[in-house]
Amino acid sequence: MINVMFVCHGNICRSPMAEFVLKDMVNKKGIAENFRITSSATSTEEIGNGIHYGTRTKLKEMGVPFTDHRATQITIDDYKNYDYILLMDRNNLRNITRIIGQDTENKVRLLLDFAGGGDIADPWYTGNFDDTYRDVVKGCEAFLEYLREK
Repeated sequence: MINVMFVCHGNICRSPMAEFVLKDMVNKKGIAENFRITSSATSTEEIGNGIHYGTRTKLKEMGVPFTDHRATQITIDDYKNYDYILLMDRNNLRNITRIIGQDTENKVRLLLDFAGGGDIADPWYTGNFDDTYRDVVKGCEAFLEYLREK
């Protein structure tokens, strides 16, 4: 079982988008039973809130199924229980260190590190869910290729 957690600031835009995009990809490949995929936040600002309407709209537009999701914050236990903790941007990297301490097991990475590097812009601020979706798909595809090669 490969345990994957996506992390962004509030867990209402980017990380749930990545969660459901990757779930859809592994389901379509017939390998979903090999994965546990979820998402969380580094902040407490949105705890308990559902997926942002822009993310829901984009997932529906792209035919990516999703379920009810409520924002949660990552914990030290999550660090212990997940193999890959994939962040959306460098700010998340700084913030997650305050929660889990040092990444002694090399589990924490930026999602786009698998696709040449970079940050996934936060559509909460940009309003651009198209670019966010494109980058999430790019990162998830590259992550799956990384796992296949590994």
